[in-house]
Amino acid sequence: MLRFIDNGQYTRYLIGSAATSDENPANATYKLGFVRPHSAFTPHAHGAEHFVLSMGYASCGLYDHEHETIAHVRLIPGSLLHIPALMPHSFNNRADSPLPLVIANTGMGIDHDDYAITAEIAEERARGGDEAAARLVTALRQLEAEMAVDRVHIEVSLRERLALLLRRLAGILEGGA
Repeated sequence: MLRFIDNGQYTRYLIGSAATSDENPANATYKLGFVRPHSAFTPHAHGAEHFVLSMGYASCGLYDHEHETIAHVRLIPGSLLHIPALMPHSFNNRADSPLPLVIANTGMGIDHDDYAITAEIAEERARGGDEAAARLVTALRQLEAEMAVDRVHIEVSLRERLALLLRRLAGILEGGA
């Protein structure tokens, strides 16, 4: 397992590699990631679009550049989310167990410089004159502040717990385990 954006979060490549880039093409990368219970990734943006399939109870804070606001998306098992290139976001695990995520990135692995652009990285690039990075700094800092105080999206709701129980019961009744 490889470190996945933050310490304590891990990933394993299914297709591609951490070194995938324009210079070292391995097409898209597909990986299985794990987020610790009741934790979140540091807000970041990727230099390429990606798709995330949540296999558990998650939430994602997405920064909307046009409206300069943060949208919160609650994810249940089986939810698929498309995140465009350079959209600041942060995934949260709302459950008591590790959150498995299946992630497909278009053309870059976790070793690529643009894989996870955090506020600190964006600030460093902005000091070097990168205007796109300067725009990201404000968005990422706003996302950091809101995700740090917003606990509404961290807990699994009673309705979601009941739905999980009913899905398990349906599996038993249909002859599954």
